[in-house]
Amino acid sequence: MSRPAEGLPTIAQRERRFALRLLAPALVVLVLTTTAPLLYLLWMSLQRVDLSMPALSGFAGLDNFARMAGDPRFWASLWLTLIYTGATVVTQVLIGLLLALLVMQIPRGQGALRVAAILPIVLAPVVVGLFWRTFVLAPDFGIVDLVTRWLGLGSHNWLGDPRLALISVIAIHTWQWTPFAFLVILASLAALPPDIYEAARIDRASAWQRFWRITLPLIRPAIVIVLIMRTMIALSAFAAIFAATGGGPGTATEILNLYAYRTSFSELNLGYGASLAVVLLAITLLISFAMFTLRKAR
Repeated sequence: MSRPAEGLPTIAQRERRFALRLLAPALVVLVLTTTAPLLYLLWMSLQRVDLSMPALSGFAGLDNFARMAGDPRFWASLWLTLIYTGATVVTQVLIGLLLALLVMQIPRGQGALRVAAILPIVLAPVVVGLFWRTFVLAPDFGIVDLVTRWLGLGSHNWLGDPRLALISVIAIHTWQWTPFAFLVILASLAALPPDIYEAARIDRASAWQRFWRITLPLIRPAIVIVLIMRTMIALSAFAAIFAATGGGPGTATEILNLYAYRTSFSELNLGYGASLAVVLLAITLLISFAMFTLRKAR
């Protein structure tokens, strides 16, 4: 076996260099589109940039973050974000699990149900928000209003009433993304080995015992992945709520992402808006890290 001449790269080294040249354009684009904006966001969060008072612009340090401690609107938006995220994620997983268990009992037509479930997911969140605002939750002639009046419950301003607006946007998000949980859990259920259930039936295990002792532990990894992914997306939700309510009425549906947007582009306080976005990013990373850690530990 001949050895490469001294000083010349080996075949493995040439392959690594060739692979690096192939990856370099994609890595440059990734850095320019993700890392660079994040670094600029961090830099902006340390600045005092208020376009309504440009003479006061300059380096602010941690003043923007210290200001949040006494900002009741920040705490209200943070609380709404946690409520919105928890309600949507839990509801999506529970409904998705129930639908998947129900569909598994249907011997035929599962393919058509999977295709129908994909439709809400592929719609843009802005389209979903406008669709619900115009056709589903519109007062007097919306689908929900027609149903409530037919049931004798009267007409309601679903998106204009502060008490109903948050419930409405939770319903919008749940409607669009429950099919994701349904499809993931359904695929996990379809992959379960049937011989385990045959053995459980021979041992006279009830339906509840089979679900609690066999099905749930086996599909737990799929459920955890759905929880992690949906939590990360729900924390940064924006388009559907913005299209449906714009964060209103007042601040009834103003989650932290919308508060950062309003502060930056409506009130023109770019520095404080950037610091709000950084806090939201930090919360998302911390929650995601905690969920991944618990998953690995389990």
